[in-house]
Amino acid sequence: MNKNMYAVIMAGGIGSRFWPLSRSSKPKQFLDILNMGKTLIQMTYERYLPICPKENIYIVANEDYYDLIKEQLPDLEDAQILREPSRKNTAPCVMYACHKIHALNPEAIMVVAPSDHVILKESEYLLVVDKAATFCETNNALVTLGIKPTRPDTGYGYIQYKDYNEEVKRVKTFTEKPSKEIAESFVKSGDFLWNSGMFVWSAKSILKAFAQYLPEMIDAFKEVEKAYNTDQEYDAIDTAYSQCTNISIDYGIMEKAENVFVIPSEFGWSDVGTWGGIYDIYEKDYLNNAVDGKMVQIYNSSDNMISVTDKKLVVIQGLEGFCVIDTPDVLLIISRDQEQEIKQITTDMKRMKLDKYL
Repeated sequence: MNKNMYAVIMAGGIGSRFWPLSRSSKPKQFLDILNMGKTLIQMTYERYLPICPKENIYIVANEDYYDLIKEQLPDLEDAQILREPSRKNTAPCVMYACHKIHALNPEAIMVVAPSDHVILKESEYLLVVDKAATFCETNNALVTLGIKPTRPDTGYGYIQYKDYNEEVKRVKTFTEKPSKEIAESFVKSGDFLWNSGMFVWSAKSILKAFAQYLPEMIDAFKEVEKAYNTDQEYDAIDTAYSQCTNISIDYGIMEKAENVFVIPSEFGWSDVGTWGGIYDIYEKDYLNNAVDGKMVQIYNSSDNMISVTDKKLVVIQGLEGFCVIDTPDVLLIISRDQEQEIKQITTDMKRMKLDKYL
């Protein structure tokens, strides 16, 4: 096991597209949505134990989720839970974690990943991470893990690559959520990958990139470095975050830097960002219905995603291609091909002051 290997798990998202099961008080990363007896963040944490010491695993999340993290990951020390005072997208999140880890170990190599992704072939995934880490040890490189697309999905970002060596490719372009026609052309071309949002780099390389492309963040965190691992850390980070731009690591760094590489990968990845993502993973009945619930009766219905409480009898008749999501206080029925509208629905509910359902 490499003592210089670190894992940074980003756990601050609210999972709005996974509503109504995912709520702001308990987002999807803290739910056992796969019915495996473990939440997504627990599965993500355990994924990295074979490749780095457990004391080298850090969680970055909003202050509101501190108690949930302590409850679900009791092996973590307080210093390993980086509490964000506000939501400023992923660039400040990455900056905080990488800057703190670099202060502890300037030779650190780190994998940065969301807490709510599903990886079905974990051994293959760890091999890819190891390849990326080895490359980053000897190169000033920012490596992203690209997924070989299986369909022209418009919900993912795409990475176009060109040859560099047999396993590692140089990134040519990024495209965020293309139209159906463009996505079809990407998949047909063979030189595009889905952007998984998982990265590997050395602490030195990513901080060098921040200094070039987001220098104000370097300055903000440099001012509070002395507060790390003290009682003043949270207040100091609050000050640093107030000076940070609300921007993603993709827009802020990855799409601008010239030393970005990608490893084409196939390890059973899904970001389970929507109910459609769960539908793809769940086992189906003979009519392609994915069902989570013990008291569901289905008649003349196909291609549905059904998630309901075990305490209620639910009868579905004559429904095709829908999501039926039932919780104790909300029932959502929406066409599967319209599920991207869930984010707009939750926005409308907030405007109507129905926050208690969010």
